[in-house]
Amino acid sequence: MKQVAKKNDWVRIMQIILTPEERLKSLPESTRKVPLKCWINGFLMDESASIGDTVNIETLAGRVVSGTLYQLWPQYDHSFGRQQPTLMHAGNEVRKIMKEADKNE
Repeated sequence: MKQVAKKNDWVRIMQIILTPEERLKSLPESTRKVPLKCWINGFLMDESASIGDTVNIETLAGRVVSGTLYQLWPQYDHSFGRQQPTLMHAGNEVRKIMKEADKNE
C-alpha cells in the first residue's frame, strides 16, 4: 500500500549534504564511500506526496526546507539505553560527598 502524505501532515525528509565524491579524503574509506545525510521534520507544504518524492516542508522553527520525503508521521523512538549499574547510586554518593564537604568548611 502506497503511503501518501497530505498538506500540513507531519513528515520527515532526507537531504544529502555531501556526496561520496565531496567527502574529505582524510575520512576512513567506509565513511568516505557513503553520502552524508540529514533528516529534518516538518509540516508538508505540498498538496500531497509519496515516499521518495521531492517536497517542501516548514519546520517548527518556521524554516522552509526541501528534500526527499522519507517518512510520514515520524515519532521519536530513541532512548539513552538501559540503565548502567555503575551509575545507579552515583547521584546519592555525590550528594553524600557534598554534604560532608559542607560540614568540613
